[in-house]
Amino acid sequence: MEPFRTLDAVAAPLPAANVDTDQILPARFLFKARKEGFAEELFGDLREAARAGGDAFLLDRPEYQEARILVADRNFGCGSSREHAVWALWDAGIRTVLAPSFGDIFFNNSLKNGLLPVVLSEARIGELLDHLREHPGSRIVVDLAAQTVTGPDGRVDSFDIAPLPKECLLEGLDDIELTLRYRDRMDTFEKEHERRLPWL
Repeated sequence: MEPFRTLDAVAAPLPAANVDTDQILPARFLFKARKEGFAEELFGDLREAARAGGDAFLLDRPEYQEARILVADRNFGCGSSREHAVWALWDAGIRTVLAPSFGDIFFNNSLKNGLLPVVLSEARIGELLDHLREHPGSRIVVDLAAQTVTGPDGRVDSFDIAPLPKECLLEGLDDIELTLRYRDRMDTFEKEHERRLPWL
């Protein structure tokens, strides 16, 4: 997994509450294998609706082509538990989502796949959304070690994250890599178990 330390990147505003995982990645794309990638299907139906209306979806606009941070409204990632929603964001280059709240399963899936979900107050998210709409292409800095978000207006906000997922993100450890850290202890246990109970 790619380590996450400090991200200084263009942020894109998505001012819609209750964006669910089916909006992030429509169910008809779930048949694809992980290795095939999901970037083109990210927000597939919303993109199609925008095109049908003669407009470009947020992430298709030139000013957001390099966006790696998404600023969203409350309850982002609610709905079904599909991990594919996180994969789609990741494959499209998004590394952090800032929102007042998240769907619980989406939040945990994000942490386990290297994407950092950051909870900030609803008032602060509102300010960031307003700024990003008025100044497209603005950048935000997310410092995981310091647990801070520096907005395009210079204001610094702190955020909470549990120690273990923070460590895993900083070091780029997924669940398997984290488990393998204890391989010596597991080998010792298995040898002792076999010595004590050879008939098993």
